[in-house]
Amino acid sequence: MKNAENKLILLFVINPGSGNNQINWALEITNYFAQTHHTIELYTLSKEFKLGPLKSKIKSLSPDQVIAVGGDGTIKLVAECLMHTNIKMGMLPAGSANGLAKELGISEVPSEALDVVLKGYSKKIHVTEINKEICIHLSDIGLNAYAIKMFETQGIRGMWGYLMATIKVLLQNPILEVEMRIDGKLIKTKAAMIIVANATKYGTGLEVNPIGKLDDDLFEVIVIKKISPLEIFKRAFTNEDYDSEKTEVFQTNALTMTSRKKVHFQIDGEYLGKVTKIKANILINALDIVVPES
Repeated sequence: MKNAENKLILLFVINPGSGNNQINWALEITNYFAQTHHTIELYTLSKEFKLGPLKSKIKSLSPDQVIAVGGDGTIKLVAECLMHTNIKMGMLPAGSANGLAKELGISEVPSEALDVVLKGYSKKIHVTEINKEICIHLSDIGLNAYAIKMFETQGIRGMWGYLMATIKVLLQNPILEVEMRIDGKLIKTKAAMIIVANATKYGTGLEVNPIGKLDDDLFEVIVIKKISPLEIFKRAFTNEDYDSEKTEVFQTNALTMTSRKKVHFQIDGEYLGKVTKIKANILINALDIVVPES
């Protein structure tokens, strides 16, 4: 934990397009630090955002911490700038789902989330690299990725908008046919969706990977063969194991997966188009993140 007497340089990277804009995060940040001796700077992402200028800003400012103000996609962008550096990454949950912030126990109340920025502890975590993109939280192909695509093209934001998009996808009942190579074994399967999980739960609170840890040397591959209301209920409200006939879980540090047809693909809530191949591996101690005391 940082000593409160140390003067910190903090860079807040704000994505104004995240969430439903009910909170003026720039104002909350400014007011919170108004009576402190810390140096803060706000960097607002534009629609035509490019990674280069942000990396240059971080290099010239040399902050103690860079804080992503947005959802999981914004966190991913900031993480790309901080990989394998000595700069800590914080986060303020300003997105629609805020999956990673929920995973870490960071409050959506601005003052409480800002307390973590100032008083939290640093923790080294691993990330997965999937098709040369980093994934801190969860990636998947199939149903959820397709729902995210639907969500991005419709006018309704927030959890209600995501639910409507998911229902539309469920009605189409898309099925994947894939081959996976895990630890030298070839696995052929059909599924509604396949998750590559570094963390345990989606921003909805649905726990899909109860054995997941951000700081172990493995990630999980969750093959959901059939979307079952009972399985969803079990994961949301109980600690019961998956039904192996409907869901399989594999642990590994490397994965190659090929789909017979092009399938929808997302990483950390960002839709990345259709793919026929997934290649994933673990990157050890890639990020230093700031988490609550607990």
